[in-house]
Formats: sequence, structure tokens, C-alpha cells
Amino acid sequence: MLDIPGVRLSFLDGVLEIEKKPGRKHETAKERIGDFLQIYLMKADRDYTPTGSMTLESEEGLVRREADKSYELGANRERPDLAIEVVVTSGGIDKLEAYKRLRIREVWFWEKSQLSLYALREAGYEGISCSELLPELDIALFVRSMSIANHVDAIKEFRSGFDRDL
Repeated sequence: MLDIPGVRLSFLDGVLEIEKKPGRKHETAKERIGDFLQIYLMKADRDYTPTGSMTLESEEGLVRREADKSYELGANRERPDLAIEVVVTSGGIDKLEAYKRLRIREVWFWEKSQLSLYALREAGYEGISCSELLPELDIALFVRSMSIANHVDAIKEFRSGFDRDL
């Protein structure tokens, strides 16, 4: 099943999650988030590597997961620092537990036009109001720009808002 096009497999503690190829709503949100982050990271002059939806696995942690978007922030990283999930349907494995075992420092969820951010602590993830990895990123501007229907207008809004801040 690992080679079936359009199917993503995740597992945690023996529970297998099979996800079909994402639809338009999911993909457009994912790509817009990626565009915003690329704009921000370039403007902030941050060293980064976009790692997309690469497969993250840990045999000892009994986990396998593919984020919708992921990023290494800095050079020579062992794994992504940031994982982003666009949630259109609910259910499945506990994604925060999976990312905890994979030791991903920060996880963002875009769901129902809201952005929820979580930072990894010793005991697990804690909800945070702004990114600890990207502390100057204006989350309110990010969410506001995500809600604009036209993609070009959304990009312009995001750029104009943080051009003043950085």
C-alpha cells in the first residue's frame, strides 16, 4: 500500500490511518500557507529548507507521519523543525502524539479558518499564541490574509502587512 498513488499512510502504536488524495480546499490552503511562509522567511533573511510532505518515521516510536508542509529552520537539521497540518476532516491518529515521538519542535494546524500553534515541551505539546520558531511572524495578519478569497489579493495583503513590521 505504500506505493499506491494518491494515498497517504500514517501509523501510531499499530493504528493505521489511510488518507485519500486531498481535495481542492485542502490543497489551496496548504499552498497559500507555504507561499506566506516563503515570503516571510525570505524577508526575514532566515536560512530554511522546505521539506514538504516528506515521510517522517521512528521505528522505536512506532510512528510514521507525513505533514502537509514541513520546514527545517537553519542548516544541517536532522529533521524538520516545523510541521503544518491542514485539517478538512477530523478523526484518525493523534497527530500531536505522532509529532511528539518524531521530536518536531513546533506544529501548526489550520482548521476552520483558524491557526492553532503548538510547541514541544518535555511533557508534550503546549498551545502557544505566537510561533517560538518565527517569533516576529504576525499571526493575526497570517490568519486575516488566509481568509481572503483571491490568492493574489491574499499575498498582497500579507506582504503589505509585514513589510511594515520587519
